[in-house]
Amino acid sequence: MATVNVDQIYAEYGGKIMGYIRARIRGKADAEDLFSEVFERIIKKLDDFDPEKASLNTWIFTITRNIVIDHFRRTKPSSELDENLTDGTELDEDLLNTESLSELASALRSLPQQMMDIIVLRYYDGKPLTEIAELMGLSYGAVKLRHQNALLMLRKALQDRV
Repeated sequence: MATVNVDQIYAEYGGKIMGYIRARIRGKADAEDLFSEVFERIIKKLDDFDPEKASLNTWIFTITRNIVIDHFRRTKPSSELDENLTDGTELDEDLLNTESLSELASALRSLPQQMMDIIVLRYYDGKPLTEIAELMGLSYGAVKLRHQNALLMLRKALQDRV
């Protein structure tokens, strides 16, 4: 049923997949292993892809996200998120000036997964909300609202720690 092949998927989505994984995984070797795992799963499941149920972009993003989540479940990391989490654009400067990055990372982990993904994609990867919406298969309005709510939740979480 699939009208695309793995080579096309690799050419079009390979960089996006690796960027998503590298934003969440510290070790380059681990990220490369997960990248391979994503394509193994895509190859295995490509015949099951149904464009009536979801876009190819959404389907690939879901596979990638699930593999990253599975990785964290298997490894149960005890270290903090990468302190290079933000590039400083649009993030409330008060958050960074009043809190350490480790407290920010802890507050970030308290967000629902989808909100955390939006914040990481926006500030770590530097992606505009329109691209995040496309990547996640959501409307721009939904991503914008979740982004705003995530920032409010981060601010509250950090204030509660004081």
